[in-house]
Amino acid sequence: MRVLHFFKTYWPDTFGGMERAIHAIACGTSKLGVEPTVLSLSRKPEENSVFFDGHWAYKAHLDLEIASTGFSLGAFKRFGELASQVDVIHYHFPWPFMDLVHFGMRVRKPTVVTYQSDIVKQSTLLQIYRPLMHLFLDSVDRIVVASPNYLETSTVLRGQRAKTIVIPNGLDVKTYPVPSEARLQQWRARFPGKFFLFTGVLRYYKGLHVLIEAARLSGYPVVIVGSGPMEQALHEQADRLSNVHFVGALDEEDKTALLTLCSGVVFPSHLRSEAFGLSLVEAAMFRKPMISCEIGTGTSFINLDKVTGLVVPPANAQAFAAAMARIWTDTDMAQRFGQNAAERYESLFTSEKMATSYMNLYQDLVGNI
Repeated sequence: MRVLHFFKTYWPDTFGGMERAIHAIACGTSKLGVEPTVLSLSRKPEENSVFFDGHWAYKAHLDLEIASTGFSLGAFKRFGELASQVDVIHYHFPWPFMDLVHFGMRVRKPTVVTYQSDIVKQSTLLQIYRPLMHLFLDSVDRIVVASPNYLETSTVLRGQRAKTIVIPNGLDVKTYPVPSEARLQQWRARFPGKFFLFTGVLRYYKGLHVLIEAARLSGYPVVIVGSGPMEQALHEQADRLSNVHFVGALDEEDKTALLTLCSGVVFPSHLRSEAFGLSLVEAAMFRKPMISCEIGTGTSFINLDKVTGLVVPPANAQAFAAAMARIWTDTDMAQRFGQNAAERYESLFTSEKMATSYMNLYQDLVGNI
């Protein structure tokens, strides 16, 4: 079974939440006999076409980028070459250029779309793209969404219910390094005592401006792991706060050390661009209570209010600060949430469960040719 994944970005150019989800699917299904390949765009296609964790990550040249949408003339030919060698095409939505390649190359292979997110930020351009988007979704064989919450709240998917299934994104705890005692001691020395942790790319929809204000209101220490386009503005907002600590992008051992040591994971994403939240799955893996916002997406599927953590209204710093206070002061409740989160991870969000579901889907698609 050979599967081609197609998305605008992938390792080593970028490795955010969507790229990590593709990586987890590729690695998980490869253990079940799939030969995955990933095609994406890059400014340095030759240099950045790499063999990565057991699969090839090929690149076509990124010619230009408009409103976060990459375009590439070379991608048509490269996609056609790779598509001819595989059994299933696996698209990752949204990426309008992908729709053009799909129709331009007249794909005749079984197709699946993992519907990662609605288009939220580019609302004006969505009006132009909408007809092509619906044609594309109508044309593929199956659509996958990562949570029932997103399926219920996405207006785009209302007309696609018959061919849409839910496969939660999963992670493999065995791929995370166990931090050495020396590494743990380094972070304990830097952040003694309790602290809240955020991990992720610093993007506009992550709600970190709300988290910083909640930290100001509550006074609790917050450690922020990651880098991204909002970094400078967030640093300026937190400039006079001694309890907000930016540590930048870290390697996996440092990140797992902080996940091990933190008192809870905070995830203030306030817009639907945050369709799932793999950082919350990581928190569940590490038995941590969570605080997130109700935005009608997978975040509230991973973090169940008053079960695995607390869910508060979006963009509400006062409510977020109050939730931080509850986690901070009620140790028994926090431990109970963490235990429940670990159990929920084992039942729903392991890479093995995700990979098996995708493998079954691929086999079903190929069997129906």
